[in-house]
Amino acid sequence: MSLDLDLDQFHDHLNGSSIGADDGDSQDVDITVNSRQHNGQNQAEKRAHHNALERKRRDHIKGSFSDLRDVIPSLKGEKASRAHVLKAATDYIRNMKTKNQYHQKTIEELKRQNAIVELQIRLLERVKETGQYTRHITNHHQQEQLVKIELNGIQTTRNLLTHENNPSISSHI
Repeated sequence: MSLDLDLDQFHDHLNGSSIGADDGDSQDVDITVNSRQHNGQNQAEKRAHHNALERKRRDHIKGSFSDLRDVIPSLKGEKASRAHVLKAATDYIRNMKTKNQYHQKTIEELKRQNAIVELQIRLLERVKETGQYTRHITNHHQQEQLVKIELNGIQTTRNLLTHENNPSISSHI
């Protein structure tokens, strides 16, 4: 019966009825009820705060996947699953690395060729300053003339042997 009375008193207290002043447990009941209500509110607030943080985290991830999808040329403007975005991003990065390596090799080759051309320019400038260039051209020109003379001589000899240009020789033979 005591338990029934305590439950009735507690129920009355919750409904706003006062518990008798001679009851020494009334303060304990108030503290317990307030504590439970306060803990319930704290738990609900904590849960709501946690849910908000989790929603914010998911939105951030979703936005990051959208941004990633938009910088991949093959996926631009398309709908794609997160797995597809990650695979396409991986493929794109590998492709860009390969192109970058090729371009680096091309740059190195062009630098090498540029150094050779710069060396040739310096050598030609030095030759021009010393005057050896004009002598070389003159010698080269003279050699060309000799080659032309020799070629003309060969042509003349050939013509003589075939009697193309000199019919009088062919009639004498």
